[in-house]
Amino acid sequence: MELPLETVALFALKLAYEREGESPILRDDPIMSDYEREVFRLLVRRRDVEGIQFRVAHCVGLALDAIGGADTPLGRELQRLSADFSNARAMEQFEAPLIALKDYLKDIQ
Repeated sequence: MELPLETVALFALKLAYEREGESPILRDDPIMSDYEREVFRLLVRRRDVEGIQFRVAHCVGLALDAIGGADTPLGRELQRLSADFSNARAMEQFEAPLIALKDYLKDIQ
């Protein structure tokens, strides 16, 4: 589960901070320090649902701002997918909304 969590963070931060013509944001960039696989691995091991949701929500919020907010078509869909992930109450409920969020962020890059 750690890899999809890191990937969601990476795609969201790319939307928020990566600019055309600049070096791409990579997994080992300092901006990813709070969102790298090891951080998520620890949160998953601790079964820290709220901690995971907090980190993902922060990244998704940055991406939402980057695409024009929740009033745009892209923003409404991103907000809906994010809400599905945020509504999960147990680790076992993360998989489907996490994959949908990851795929959507990848598609709108």
